[in-house]
Amino acid sequence: MYTILVVDDDPDIRRLIIEALHYASFAAIGAGSGLEAMDILRKQPVDFVILDIMMPGMDGMEVCRRIRQDWHTPILMLSAKDQEIDKVVGLEIGADDYMTKPFSINELIARIRAHFRKLERLGMEMERERILPNQETSPLVINEDSYEVFLNQRKIDLSAKEFQILSYLYRHPNQVLTRENIYNAVWGDDFGDINTVTVHIKNLRSKLGRDCDFIKTIWGVGYKFSMEG
Repeated sequence: MYTILVVDDDPDIRRLIIEALHYASFAAIGAGSGLEAMDILRKQPVDFVILDIMMPGMDGMEVCRRIRQDWHTPILMLSAKDQEIDKVVGLEIGADDYMTKPFSINELIARIRAHFRKLERLGMEMERERILPNQETSPLVINEDSYEVFLNQRKIDLSAKEFQILSYLYRHPNQVLTRENIYNAVWGDDFGDINTVTVHIKNLRSKLGRDCDFIKTIWGVGYKFSMEG
């Protein structure tokens, strides 16, 4: 059973989400503040985090930053804000998905289920093909067991979605992939915003650095992974 941490200072919303998760056969833990959430994460394993942005004290943005310092746990951010900049900032600091309040509880559960279905499919694919292409000679090494990436023997810290995007691109070298291709392969649902792909690609490029420009933009089409100059 997957365990989901629900972080929201509103007890009614927190209780509603937890009850829906239990009904959907997930284990769920509630936290009413960012500090409480961090304490829970240090004490027990969590598979997914639903994180409200607008909280007193340590807000959701700061909680997301701190989680990303130590964990790759997927994060879905909730916010009453519906401005594009808030969504972009949330994704850039490490969130994997974003929903605005008021939201559909059925859509929330569907997104979570889609995430775990995708992880399970990736797990089966990794069992069939344990070694990624060109790992022995490549400056970029991807370990799909530990979700670790090394560039020139230096570890690169990526979020779960960033890792999945990079792995997907790496498995299809020199092939032009649309944002739709990438979104369907990594998110696997019809509920999100396809512009999320653009934000995650931007983050990946920043973390890989300008000297390792492996992800090429094919204007008007999508992206291509290539280690050629």
